[in-house]
Amino acid sequence: MYSKKGIKTRHTLAFRLTLWYAGIFSISACIAFLFFYLLMTAMFREQTDRDLSRQAGIFATIMTTEGVEAVKRFAELESQASGEKKIFYRLFYPTGISFSSSNMSYWQDIGVTRVNIEQALQGDIQVYETLTIPGRSEKVRILYRHIGNGVILQLGQSLENVARFVEAFQRIFLATLTVLVLLSTGFGWFLARRAVSGVQAVTRTARKISASALNERVPVNRRGDEIDQLAATFNDMLDRIQQLIENIQGISDNVAHDLKSPITRIRGAAEIALTTGNDLEDFEHMAASHIEECDRLLDMINTMLLISKTEAGAAEMHQSGVDLSEIVRQACELFQPMAADKSIEIEWKQSDELRLQGDLALLQRMVANLLDNAIKYTQDGGRVSVSLQNEKSQQVVLSIQDTGVGISKADRENIFERFYRCDPSRSTDGFGLGLSLAKTIAAAHQGRIEVDSQVGRGSTFRVVLPCEIMEHDASKLDK
Repeated sequence: MYSKKGIKTRHTLAFRLTLWYAGIFSISACIAFLFFYLLMTAMFREQTDRDLSRQAGIFATIMTTEGVEAVKRFAELESQASGEKKIFYRLFYPTGISFSSSNMSYWQDIGVTRVNIEQALQGDIQVYETLTIPGRSEKVRILYRHIGNGVILQLGQSLENVARFVEAFQRIFLATLTVLVLLSTGFGWFLARRAVSGVQAVTRTARKISASALNERVPVNRRGDEIDQLAATFNDMLDRIQQLIENIQGISDNVAHDLKSPITRIRGAAEIALTTGNDLEDFEHMAASHIEECDRLLDMINTMLLISKTEAGAAEMHQSGVDLSEIVRQACELFQPMAADKSIEIEWKQSDELRLQGDLALLQRMVANLLDNAIKYTQDGGRVSVSLQNEKSQQVVLSIQDTGVGISKADRENIFERFYRCDPSRSTDGFGLGLSLAKTIAAAHQGRIEVDSQVGRGSTFRVVLPCEIMEHDASKLDK
Protein backbone atom coordinates (compact mmCIF):
# COMPACT_ATOMS: atom_id res chain seq x y z
CA MET A 1 0.00 0.00 0.00
CA TYR A 2 1.35 3.42 -0.92
CA SER A 3 2.41 5.77 1.85
CA LYS A 4 0.67 9.10 2.26
CA LYS A 5 4.04 10.78 1.78
CA GLY A 6 3.99 9.63 -1.81
CA ILE A 7 5.62 6.96 -3.91
CA LYS A 8 9.29 6.87 -4.83
CA THR A 9 10.38 9.15 -7.65
CA ARG A 10 11.45 6.32 -9.94
CA HIS A 11 7.96 4.85 -9.72
CA THR A 12 6.18 8.06 -10.70
CA LEU A 13 4.56 8.70 -14.05
CA ALA A 14 6.60 11.91 -14.42
CA PHE A 15 9.83 9.93 -14.06
CA ARG A 16 8.77 7.39 -16.69
CA LEU A 17 7.68 10.14 -19.08
CA THR A 18 11.04 11.86 -18.59
CA LEU A 19 12.85 8.63 -19.44
CA TRP A 20 10.74 8.33 -22.57
CA TYR A 21 11.53 11.93 -23.58
CA ALA A 22 15.27 11.51 -22.99
CA GLY A 23 15.39 8.06 -24.59
CA ILE A 24 13.51 9.06 -27.73
CA PHE A 25 15.62 12.21 -28.10
CA SER A 26 18.88 10.28 -27.63
CA ILE A 27 17.91 7.61 -30.16
CA SER A 28 16.81 10.29 -32.64
CA ALA A 29 20.10 12.16 -32.18
CA CYS A 30 22.13 8.97 -32.70
CA ILE A 31 20.22 8.16 -35.87
CA ALA A 32 20.82 11.70 -37.13
CA PHE A 33 24.56 11.39 -36.30
CA LEU A 34 24.79 8.08 -38.13
CA PHE A 35 23.09 9.59 -41.17
CA PHE A 36 25.40 12.62 -41.28
CA TYR A 37 28.46 10.43 -40.57
CA LEU A 38 27.71 8.14 -43.50
CA LEU A 39 26.89 11.11 -45.71
CA MET A 40 30.09 12.93 -44.72
CA THR A 41 32.39 9.91 -45.21
CA ALA A 42 30.80 9.22 -48.59
CA MET A 43 31.39 12.82 -49.63
CA PHE A 44 35.07 12.70 -48.50
CA ARG A 45 35.62 9.40 -50.29
CA GLU A 46 34.05 10.77 -53.46
CA GLN A 47 36.22 13.89 -53.29
CA THR A 48 39.38 11.77 -52.78
CA ASP A 49 38.44 9.56 -55.71
CA ARG A 50 37.97 12.63 -57.92
CA ASP A 51 41.41 13.94 -56.93
CA LEU A 52 43.05 10.60 -57.65
CA SER A 53 41.22 10.27 -60.94
CA ARG A 54 42.24 13.79 -61.99
CA GLN A 55 45.91 13.10 -61.23
CA ALA A 56 45.78 9.71 -62.96
CA GLY A 57 44.37 11.49 -66.04
CA ILE A 58 47.35 13.85 -66.06
CA PHE A 59 49.71 10.84 -65.84
CA ALA A 60 47.93 9.19 -68.79
CA THR A 61 48.12 12.35 -70.89
CA ILE A 62 51.86 12.79 -70.24
CA MET A 63 52.42 9.10 -71.00
CA THR A 64 50.69 9.47 -74.35
CA THR A 65 52.40 12.69 -75.38
CA GLU A 66 55.88 12.55 -73.83
CA GLY A 67 56.57 8.98 -72.81
CA VAL A 68 57.39 7.10 -69.66
CA GLU A 69 60.44 9.18 -68.66
CA ALA A 70 58.34 12.33 -68.55
CA VAL A 71 55.84 10.45 -66.38
CA LYS A 72 58.61 9.54 -63.93
CA ARG A 73 59.80 13.14 -63.67
CA PHE A 74 56.27 14.49 -63.20
CA ALA A 75 55.45 11.86 -60.57
CA GLU A 76 58.59 12.70 -58.62
CA LEU A 77 57.75 16.39 -58.64
CA GLU A 78 54.15 15.79 -57.54
CA SER A 79 55.25 13.50 -54.74
CA GLN A 80 57.73 16.04 -53.39
CA ALA A 81 55.27 18.93 -53.72
CA SER A 82 52.43 17.14 -51.90
CA GLY A 83 54.63 15.43 -49.34
CA GLU A 84 55.88 11.87 -49.42
CA LYS A 85 53.68 11.02 -46.39
CA LYS A 86 50.57 12.35 -48.12
CA ILE A 87 50.82 10.77 -51.57
CA PHE A 88 52.84 8.11 -53.37
CA TYR A 89 53.00 6.53 -56.84
CA ARG A 90 54.38 3.38 -58.44
CA LEU A 91 54.76 2.34 -62.05
CA PHE A 92 54.93 -1.34 -62.88
CA TYR A 93 54.48 -3.76 -65.68
CA PRO A 94 51.46 -6.03 -66.11
CA THR A 95 53.51 -8.77 -64.46
CA GLY A 96 53.43 -6.75 -61.20
CA ILE A 97 57.14 -5.82 -61.34
CA SER A 98 57.68 -2.17 -60.30
CA PHE A 99 60.16 -0.16 -62.31
CA SER A 100 59.62 3.31 -60.83
CA SER A 101 58.16 4.79 -57.67
CA SER A 102 58.28 7.68 -55.23
CA ASN A 103 60.02 7.32 -51.87
CA MET A 104 58.22 4.25 -50.46
CA SER A 105 59.94 4.19 -47.06
CA TYR A 106 56.73 5.43 -45.43
CA TRP A 107 54.52 3.22 -47.63
CA GLN A 108 56.62 0.04 -47.65
CA ASP A 109 53.70 -1.97 -46.25
CA ILE A 110 51.58 -1.21 -49.29
CA GLY A 111 51.59 -4.15 -51.69
CA VAL A 112 50.30 -4.72 -55.19
CA THR A 113 47.05 -6.60 -55.77
CA ARG A 114 47.13 -8.85 -58.81
CA VAL A 115 43.34 -8.76 -59.26
CA ASN A 116 43.31 -4.96 -59.45
CA ILE A 117 46.05 -5.04 -62.13
CA GLU A 118 44.02 -7.45 -64.24
CA GLN A 119 40.93 -5.27 -63.92
CA ALA A 120 42.86 -2.14 -64.84
CA LEU A 121 44.19 -3.85 -68.00
CA GLN A 122 40.67 -4.65 -69.26
CA GLY A 123 40.20 -1.15 -70.61
CA ASP A 124 39.91 2.40 -69.45
CA ILE A 125 38.94 1.28 -65.96
CA GLN A 126 40.00 2.85 -62.69
CA VAL A 127 40.10 0.43 -59.76
CA TYR A 128 39.88 1.78 -56.20
CA GLU A 129 40.57 0.18 -52.86
CA THR A 130 40.97 1.36 -49.26
CA LEU A 131 43.70 -0.15 -47.11
CA THR A 132 44.51 0.05 -43.41
CA ILE A 133 48.22 0.25 -42.61
CA PRO A 134 49.22 -1.99 -39.70
CA GLY A 135 50.19 0.03 -36.62
CA ARG A 136 48.63 3.24 -37.92
CA SER A 137 45.24 4.82 -37.38
CA GLU A 138 44.81 6.39 -40.81
CA LYS A 139 43.72 4.62 -43.97
CA VAL A 140 44.97 4.92 -47.55
CA ARG A 141 42.88 5.28 -50.71
CA ILE A 142 44.59 3.64 -53.72
CA LEU A 143 43.87 3.87 -57.47
CA TYR A 144 45.00 1.45 -60.21
CA ARG A 145 44.95 2.65 -63.84
CA HIS A 146 46.43 1.58 -67.15
CA ILE A 147 48.04 4.77 -68.53
CA GLY A 148 49.24 3.28 -71.80
CA ASN A 149 52.07 1.23 -73.37
CA GLY A 150 51.50 -1.59 -70.90
CA VAL A 151 52.27 0.61 -67.87
CA ILE A 152 50.10 0.38 -64.73
CA LEU A 153 49.91 3.34 -62.36
CA GLN A 154 49.37 2.78 -58.66
CA LEU A 155 48.49 6.10 -57.01
CA GLY A 156 47.83 6.35 -53.26
CA GLN A 157 46.65 9.17 -50.99
CA SER A 158 46.55 9.25 -47.21
CA LEU A 159 43.16 9.69 -45.51
CA GLU A 160 44.70 11.13 -42.37
CA ASN A 161 43.02 14.52 -42.77
CA VAL A 162 39.66 12.84 -43.27
CA ALA A 163 40.23 10.67 -40.19
CA ARG A 164 41.11 13.70 -38.09
CA PHE A 165 38.00 15.53 -39.26
CA VAL A 166 35.79 12.52 -38.48
CA GLU A 167 37.35 12.12 -35.03
CA ALA A 168 36.77 15.81 -34.31
CA PHE A 169 33.20 15.44 -35.50
CA GLN A 170 32.70 12.45 -33.19
CA ARG A 171 34.10 14.33 -30.18
CA ILE A 172 31.94 17.36 -30.87
CA PHE A 173 28.89 15.18 -31.37
CA LEU A 174 29.40 13.26 -28.12
CA ALA A 175 29.88 16.49 -26.16
CA THR A 176 26.87 18.09 -27.83
CA LEU A 177 24.77 14.97 -27.35
CA THR A 178 25.63 14.86 -23.63
CA VAL A 179 24.58 18.47 -23.15
CA LEU A 180 21.39 18.01 -25.20
CA VAL A 181 20.43 14.84 -23.33
CA LEU A 182 20.83 16.65 -20.00
CA LEU A 183 18.78 19.58 -21.30
CA SER A 184 16.13 17.28 -22.75
CA THR A 185 15.95 15.37 -19.47
CA GLY A 186 15.44 18.57 -17.50
CA PHE A 187 12.94 19.92 -20.02
CA GLY A 188 11.17 16.56 -20.14
CA TRP A 189 10.96 16.46 -16.35
CA PHE A 190 9.47 19.97 -16.36
CA LEU A 191 6.90 19.05 -19.02
CA ALA A 192 6.06 15.75 -17.33
CA ARG A 193 5.57 17.45 -13.96
CA ARG A 194 3.27 20.01 -15.55
CA ALA A 195 1.38 17.29 -17.43
CA VAL A 196 0.71 15.23 -14.29
CA SER A 197 0.16 18.18 -11.96
CA GLY A 198 -3.59 17.77 -12.48
CA VAL A 199 -3.36 14.11 -11.47
CA GLN A 200 -1.45 15.12 -8.36
CA ALA A 201 -4.19 17.62 -7.55
CA VAL A 202 -6.74 14.81 -7.81
CA THR A 203 -4.57 12.66 -5.54
CA ARG A 204 -4.22 15.42 -2.94
CA THR A 205 -7.94 16.07 -2.98
CA ALA A 206 -8.69 12.35 -2.62
CA ARG A 207 -6.40 12.19 0.42
CA LYS A 208 -8.13 15.16 2.01
CA ILE A 209 -11.50 13.58 1.32
CA SER A 210 -10.38 10.44 3.11
CA ALA A 211 -10.12 12.69 6.17
CA SER A 212 -13.88 13.42 5.84
CA ALA A 213 -13.42 16.73 4.01
CA LEU A 214 -16.23 16.11 1.54
CA ASN A 215 -16.36 19.76 0.50
CA GLU A 216 -12.90 19.61 -1.12
CA ARG A 217 -12.79 19.87 -4.91
CA VAL A 218 -10.06 19.56 -7.54
CA PRO A 219 -9.14 22.90 -9.16
CA VAL A 220 -9.99 23.04 -12.88
CA ASN A 221 -7.80 25.20 -15.13
CA ARG A 222 -10.41 25.46 -17.90
CA ARG A 223 -7.90 24.46 -20.58
CA GLY A 224 -10.20 21.71 -21.79
CA ASP A 225 -7.48 19.05 -21.90
CA GLU A 226 -7.64 15.50 -20.57
CA ILE A 227 -6.52 16.54 -17.07
CA ASP A 228 -9.30 19.13 -16.86
CA GLN A 229 -11.79 16.51 -18.02
CA LEU A 230 -10.53 14.15 -15.32
CA ALA A 231 -10.78 16.89 -12.67
CA ALA A 232 -14.29 17.86 -13.77
CA THR A 233 -15.42 14.23 -13.77
CA PHE A 234 -13.86 13.69 -10.35
CA ASN A 235 -15.61 16.79 -8.99
CA ASP A 236 -18.93 15.60 -10.41
CA MET A 237 -18.40 12.27 -8.71
CA LEU A 238 -17.63 14.04 -5.43
CA ASP A 239 -20.78 16.14 -5.76
CA ARG A 240 -22.79 13.00 -6.29
CA ILE A 241 -21.15 11.20 -3.37
CA GLN A 242 -21.68 14.16 -1.08
CA GLN A 243 -25.31 14.39 -2.13
CA LEU A 244 -25.81 10.67 -1.53
CA ILE A 245 -24.18 10.86 1.89
CA GLU A 246 -26.33 13.83 2.84
CA ASN A 247 -29.40 11.96 1.60
CA ILE A 248 -28.41 8.90 3.61
CA GLN A 249 -27.98 11.00 6.73
CA GLY A 250 -31.32 12.68 6.17
CA ILE A 251 -33.00 9.36 5.43
CA SER A 252 -31.51 7.84 8.56
CA ASP A 253 -32.89 10.66 10.70
CA ASN A 254 -36.32 10.51 9.08
CA VAL A 255 -36.48 6.73 9.12
CA ALA A 256 -35.63 6.73 12.80
CA HIS A 257 -38.43 9.23 13.40
CA ASP A 258 -40.99 7.47 11.19
CA LEU A 259 -40.19 4.00 12.49
CA LYS A 260 -40.46 5.09 16.08
CA SER A 261 -44.24 5.64 16.03
CA PRO A 262 -45.33 2.33 14.41
CA ILE A 263 -42.88 0.32 16.47
CA THR A 264 -44.13 2.04 19.61
CA ARG A 265 -47.71 1.23 18.62
CA ILE A 266 -46.83 -2.40 17.94
CA ARG A 267 -45.10 -2.71 21.29
CA GLY A 268 -47.93 -0.93 23.12
CA ALA A 269 -50.56 -3.15 21.56
CA ALA A 270 -48.54 -6.24 22.47
CA GLU A 271 -48.18 -5.09 26.09
CA ILE A 272 -51.89 -4.36 26.38
CA ALA A 273 -52.78 -7.74 24.91
CA LEU A 274 -50.41 -9.52 27.27
CA THR A 275 -51.54 -7.66 30.39
CA THR A 276 -55.27 -7.30 29.79
CA GLY A 277 -56.10 -9.85 27.12
CA ASN A 278 -58.52 -12.45 28.39
CA ASP A 279 -59.70 -14.25 25.31
CA LEU A 280 -58.68 -15.19 21.77
CA GLU A 281 -60.44 -12.16 20.27
CA ASP A 282 -58.05 -9.75 22.02
CA PHE A 283 -55.01 -11.57 20.64
CA GLU A 284 -56.55 -11.73 17.17
CA HIS A 285 -57.12 -7.98 17.29
CA MET A 286 -53.49 -7.49 18.35
CA ALA A 287 -52.26 -9.69 15.49
CA ALA A 288 -54.40 -7.80 12.96
CA SER A 289 -53.06 -4.48 14.27
CA HIS A 290 -49.49 -5.76 14.00
CA ILE A 291 -50.05 -6.95 10.44
CA GLU A 292 -51.43 -3.56 9.47
CA GLU A 293 -48.47 -1.73 10.98
CA CYS A 294 -46.02 -4.17 9.36
CA ASP A 295 -47.68 -3.60 5.99
CA ARG A 296 -47.21 0.14 6.44
CA LEU A 297 -43.54 -0.34 7.31
CA LEU A 298 -42.97 -2.69 4.38
CA ASP A 299 -44.65 -0.22 2.04
CA MET A 300 -42.38 2.56 3.29
CA ILE A 301 -39.24 0.43 2.96
CA ASN A 302 -40.19 -0.79 -0.53
CA THR A 303 -40.86 2.79 -1.62
CA MET A 304 -37.48 3.89 -0.27
CA LEU A 305 -35.77 1.05 -2.14
CA LEU A 306 -37.60 1.91 -5.34
CA ILE A 307 -36.57 5.57 -5.08
CA SER A 308 -32.94 4.64 -4.39
CA LYS A 309 -32.75 2.12 -7.23
CA THR A 310 -34.42 4.45 -9.70
CA GLU A 311 -32.15 7.37 -8.81
CA ALA A 312 -29.08 5.13 -9.11
CA GLY A 313 -30.27 3.76 -12.47
CA ALA A 314 -30.37 0.23 -11.03
CA ALA A 315 -34.14 -0.20 -11.16
CA GLU A 316 -35.36 -2.56 -13.88
CA MET A 317 -37.50 -0.47 -16.21
CA HIS A 318 -39.78 -2.19 -18.69
CA GLN A 319 -39.88 0.29 -21.55
CA SER A 320 -42.84 0.04 -23.88
CA GLY A 321 -45.30 2.23 -25.71
CA VAL A 322 -47.87 3.47 -23.17
CA ASP A 323 -50.88 5.74 -23.50
CA LEU A 324 -50.49 8.42 -20.82
CA SER A 325 -54.05 9.61 -21.43
CA GLU A 326 -55.41 6.20 -20.49
CA ILE A 327 -53.19 6.07 -17.38
CA VAL A 328 -54.57 9.41 -16.17
CA ARG A 329 -58.15 8.40 -16.90
CA GLN A 330 -57.81 5.16 -14.91
CA ALA A 331 -56.18 7.03 -12.02
CA CYS A 332 -59.06 9.53 -11.88
CA GLU A 333 -61.56 6.68 -11.77
CA LEU A 334 -59.55 4.91 -9.07
CA PHE A 335 -59.44 7.95 -6.79
CA GLN A 336 -63.04 8.98 -7.43
CA PRO A 337 -64.42 7.16 -4.31
CA MET A 338 -61.70 8.73 -2.11
CA ALA A 339 -62.55 12.19 -3.47
CA ALA A 340 -66.27 11.56 -3.02
CA ASP A 341 -65.75 10.85 0.69
CA LYS A 342 -64.51 14.44 1.05
CA SER A 343 -67.02 15.86 -1.45
CA ILE A 344 -64.13 16.77 -3.75
CA GLU A 345 -64.83 17.07 -7.46
CA ILE A 346 -62.26 15.55 -9.82
CA GLU A 347 -62.36 17.44 -13.10
CA TRP A 348 -60.68 15.46 -15.88
CA LYS A 349 -60.30 17.08 -19.25
CA GLN A 350 -60.31 14.28 -21.76
CA SER A 351 -57.55 14.34 -24.37
CA ASP A 352 -56.57 12.40 -27.46
CA GLU A 353 -54.34 9.39 -27.20
CA LEU A 354 -50.83 10.52 -26.19
CA ARG A 355 -48.25 7.76 -26.35
CA LEU A 356 -44.68 7.71 -25.15
CA GLN A 357 -41.94 5.25 -24.29
CA GLY A 358 -41.90 4.46 -20.60
CA ASP A 359 -42.50 2.02 -17.76
CA LEU A 360 -46.25 1.54 -17.35
CA ALA A 361 -46.14 0.59 -13.66
CA LEU A 362 -43.88 3.50 -12.70
CA LEU A 363 -45.92 6.05 -14.63
CA GLN A 364 -49.11 4.75 -13.02
CA ARG A 365 -47.55 5.13 -9.60
CA MET A 366 -46.35 8.67 -10.38
CA VAL A 367 -49.83 9.81 -11.45
CA ALA A 368 -51.42 8.05 -8.47
CA ASN A 369 -49.07 9.71 -6.00
CA LEU A 370 -49.76 13.17 -7.39
CA LEU A 371 -53.53 12.64 -7.35
CA ASP A 372 -53.41 11.18 -3.85
CA ASN A 373 -51.37 14.16 -2.65
CA ALA A 374 -53.81 16.65 -4.26
CA ILE A 375 -56.88 15.02 -2.69
CA LYS A 376 -55.20 14.60 0.69
CA TYR A 377 -54.41 18.32 1.05
CA THR A 378 -57.68 19.65 -0.39
CA GLN A 379 -60.43 20.53 2.06
CA ASP A 380 -63.90 19.05 1.84
CA GLY A 381 -65.93 20.48 -1.00
CA GLY A 382 -62.83 21.43 -3.01
CA ARG A 383 -61.86 20.60 -6.58
CA VAL A 384 -58.98 18.82 -8.29
CA SER A 385 -58.48 19.58 -12.00
CA VAL A 386 -56.48 17.22 -14.18
CA SER A 387 -55.41 18.02 -17.76
CA LEU A 388 -53.06 16.46 -20.29
CA GLN A 389 -51.77 18.14 -23.42
CA ASN A 390 -48.92 17.96 -25.88
CA GLU A 391 -46.68 20.84 -26.84
CA LYS A 392 -44.94 21.60 -30.14
CA SER A 393 -41.59 20.76 -28.61
CA GLN A 394 -42.57 17.08 -28.46
CA GLN A 395 -43.42 17.19 -24.76
CA VAL A 396 -46.40 15.90 -22.84
CA VAL A 397 -47.53 18.10 -19.95
CA LEU A 398 -49.67 16.59 -17.18
CA SER A 399 -51.19 19.25 -14.93
CA ILE A 400 -52.87 18.49 -11.58
CA GLN A 401 -54.38 21.55 -9.90
CA ASP A 402 -56.13 21.56 -6.53
CA THR A 403 -57.89 24.14 -4.34
CA GLY A 404 -56.19 22.90 -1.19
CA VAL A 405 -54.19 24.50 1.58
CA GLY A 406 -51.29 25.39 -0.69
CA ILE A 407 -47.57 25.24 0.01
CA SER A 408 -45.46 28.00 1.50
CA LYS A 409 -42.37 29.22 -0.33
CA ALA A 410 -40.07 27.75 2.32
CA ASP A 411 -41.74 24.33 2.05
CA ARG A 412 -41.75 24.41 -1.76
CA GLU A 413 -37.97 24.05 -1.82
CA ASN A 414 -38.12 20.83 0.20
CA ILE A 415 -41.32 19.03 -0.73
CA PHE A 416 -39.54 16.65 -3.10
CA GLU A 417 -37.10 15.50 -0.43
CA ARG A 418 -37.63 12.12 1.14
CA PHE A 419 -39.74 12.08 4.31
CA TYR A 420 -40.34 15.83 4.13
CA ARG A 421 -43.85 16.78 5.15
CA CYS A 422 -45.32 20.25 5.31
CA ASP A 423 -47.44 19.23 8.30
CA PRO A 424 -45.12 19.50 11.34
CA SER A 425 -47.53 17.53 13.49
CA ARG A 426 -47.63 14.75 10.89
CA SER A 427 -51.33 14.35 11.47
CA THR A 428 -51.82 13.58 7.79
CA ASP A 429 -51.40 9.97 6.71
CA GLY A 430 -48.29 9.06 4.79
CA PHE A 431 -44.53 8.96 5.12
CA GLY A 432 -43.59 11.92 2.93
CA LEU A 433 -42.25 9.74 0.10
CA GLY A 434 -44.93 10.26 -2.55
CA LEU A 435 -43.60 13.44 -4.14
CA SER A 436 -40.01 12.22 -3.91
CA LEU A 437 -40.96 9.03 -5.75
CA ALA A 438 -42.93 10.99 -8.37
CA LYS A 439 -39.95 13.25 -9.06
CA THR A 440 -37.61 10.26 -9.31
CA ILE A 441 -39.92 8.50 -11.79
CA ALA A 442 -40.19 11.66 -13.92
CA ALA A 443 -36.40 12.04 -13.95
CA ALA A 444 -36.01 8.37 -14.94
CA HIS A 445 -38.12 9.20 -18.02
CA GLN A 446 -35.95 12.30 -18.80
CA GLY A 447 -38.71 14.54 -17.49
CA ARG A 448 -39.29 16.95 -14.61
CA ILE A 449 -41.95 18.12 -12.16
CA GLU A 450 -42.74 21.80 -11.61
CA VAL A 451 -44.89 23.22 -8.82
CA ASP A 452 -46.72 26.49 -8.41
CA SER A 453 -48.60 27.15 -5.20
CA GLN A 454 -50.17 29.85 -3.04
CA VAL A 455 -50.99 29.32 0.58
CA GLY A 456 -54.74 29.02 1.06
CA ARG A 457 -55.47 28.96 -2.69
CA GLY A 458 -54.10 25.61 -3.80
CA SER A 459 -51.25 24.10 -5.78
CA THR A 460 -50.53 23.09 -9.35
CA PHE A 461 -48.13 20.28 -10.19
CA ARG A 462 -46.94 20.06 -13.81
CA VAL A 463 -45.19 16.92 -15.08
CA VAL A 464 -43.24 17.53 -18.31
CA LEU A 465 -42.21 14.38 -20.19
CA PRO A 466 -40.53 14.05 -23.61
CA CYS A 467 -42.31 11.72 -25.99
CA GLU A 468 -43.16 10.72 -29.53
CA ILE A 469 -46.70 11.98 -30.09
CA MET A 470 -48.85 9.39 -31.80
CA GLU A 471 -52.44 10.41 -31.83
CA HIS A 472 -54.83 7.54 -32.53
CA ASP A 473 -51.99 5.39 -33.96
CA ALA A 474 -50.40 3.15 -31.37
CA SER A 475 -49.14 0.74 -34.02
CA LYS A 476 -46.41 3.17 -35.16
CA LEU A 477 -44.63 2.97 -31.83
CA ASP A 478 -44.29 -0.80 -31.94
CA LYS A 479 -42.76 -0.92 -35.41
